[in-house]
Amino acid sequence: MKTQSRQIIIDDTTLRDGEQSAGVAFSLDEKLAIATQLSALGVPELEIGIPAMGAVEREEIRAIAALALPSKLLVWSRMRRDDLQACLGLGVHKVDLSISASDQHIQHKLKQSRQWVLDTINELVREAKQLGFDVCVGMEDASRADVDFLMQMAETAQQAGASRIRFADTVGIMEPFGVFETIKKLRAATDMEIEMHAHDDLGLATANTLAAALAGATHVNTTVNGLGEMAGNAALEEVVVGLKQLYGFDTRINLARFPALSGLVANASGDAIGTRKSLIGKNVFSHEAGIHVDGLLKDMNNYQGVDPAIVGRSHQLVLGKHSGTQGVIHAYQQLGISVNRSQAQLLLLQVKQFVTATKRPPSASDLNHFHQNL
Repeated sequence: MKTQSRQIIIDDTTLRDGEQSAGVAFSLDEKLAIATQLSALGVPELEIGIPAMGAVEREEIRAIAALALPSKLLVWSRMRRDDLQACLGLGVHKVDLSISASDQHIQHKLKQSRQWVLDTINELVREAKQLGFDVCVGMEDASRADVDFLMQMAETAQQAGASRIRFADTVGIMEPFGVFETIKKLRAATDMEIEMHAHDDLGLATANTLAAALAGATHVNTTVNGLGEMAGNAALEEVVVGLKQLYGFDTRINLARFPALSGLVANASGDAIGTRKSLIGKNVFSHEAGIHVDGLLKDMNNYQGVDPAIVGRSHQLVLGKHSGTQGVIHAYQQLGISVNRSQAQLLLLQVKQFVTATKRPPSASDLNHFHQNL
């Protein structure tokens, strides 16, 4: 791992794109708690809503702003005058003005031309600046856009006063090598901030986000637990750990208290966390196989790729069909019961019969029952 000299800024969009997930609706109290906990972890930027959604949304944005968190606050807006006006008086300093970048969207959604897009960027960014906003220009569907046109959009945005562009893989079709080359070209063409917004439709949101950072992106969008429209966004926890552990990028985010936030978002969204979800799934730091348990008991680094303490977790050694005698001896030691190897072999037979019948690892009371049957 090479330690990188620059910081990658996380712009977490759990409260915007995360809540756009089908069927998700956070209450105000939940939004306030999520924003507070994100900020407490050290997340430097939060995208907290869509003012054009209506008066209730705007009041909730004002309430989050009233917390006076150390994180910078952004709102999302279509690149339309009425949307922009809805962003006024909310206590946020930055607005993402989003407009289609691909010909597919320009022609078949907006029913407009590339020149119209450039003219609109020039006009609306200047208006937003005059209203006192810092501006990010969101390039919707950038992953299906002509790269030369993206460069034109960036140039127009910068000349109009925008400080950042957002490259959105709106339909989640990119792969890391393509992301790297595209962001590298944009990096060479502009000195603006570049933000990556990845979707996980092919399971590559985190990989694409890391690739963008390597290629020169300064900012990346994430959501807690990877929540988001369709297949979701790049997961905050995966991106923070990946940037640091794989490439040495500093995000200045401490995930030691992340499990509480993860659980809060899971409950508020009604979206259960899969038991094998990377870093936060119930079973991802659980070990059963005899060779793994024996190796971990000798030295955790034998089978530890990620230290679970980074995300406030710990290893769990469980007994099951693939356990060995060393695992049994250790499990009973944890209960204050000493067993020898021959006893462990007999107990292991009971364990295997039990898990095959019940489809779950034995509890402490189950283990005590097995020991009584020796």
